[in-house]
Amino acid sequence: MTADGFKLLADAHAYLLTAVRGVPAGAWGDPTPCSDWTVRQVLNHARLDQQALVMQITGVAPETDPFEPEDATAADPVAELAAVLEAAAAAWESGRDAESVPTPMGPMPADTGAAVAALDAGIHAWDIARATGQDLPLTEEMAGALADTVSGIVDFVRDSFGKYAPALTAPEGADRAERFLAFTGRDPHWSR
Repeated sequence: MTADGFKLLADAHAYLLTAVRGVPAGAWGDPTPCSDWTVRQVLNHARLDQQALVMQITGVAPETDPFEPEDATAADPVAELAAVLEAAAAAWESGRDAESVPTPMGPMPADTGAAVAALDAGIHAWDIARATGQDLPLTEEMAGALADTVSGIVDFVRDSFGKYAPALTAPEGADRAERFLAFTGRDPHWSR
């Protein structure tokens, strides 16, 4: 573990909340880099995934399958997301001093689990920001921390569950964020 998973999670959660707060009212149905999902669906997937990643710690499962996200939003999607992120962060924090915590991928130290949750939040924050024309790039610092800490999880999820698109070749001269996005199957220059 090369990065503090708890700090990485806090940063990724803040990034996701910022991206969701910046979604223009008419953009919730817009396409995203997740080619089969709208902005609403990416938000719902990200929210539900945060719940799913801690469900074995909390004993509370997400209300629906994160990989079949509804194409609708709550009356206040920002407040709904903020509540989920707060609960997820508290769940990871509850295991800080334990040798490991239960996760859908097997037992792991809580700081590693928090980094896995950060991966999901950070990538989907970028998806939402990119889809809605916000100037909120995945930072080099976050991309580097994610790449150094949890890139093996991307391969595991891709190989075991087929949930990441195949890795793309990063463009010539790509920076660390662009290389990491390409590794997760995203075109770092995707546009609406």
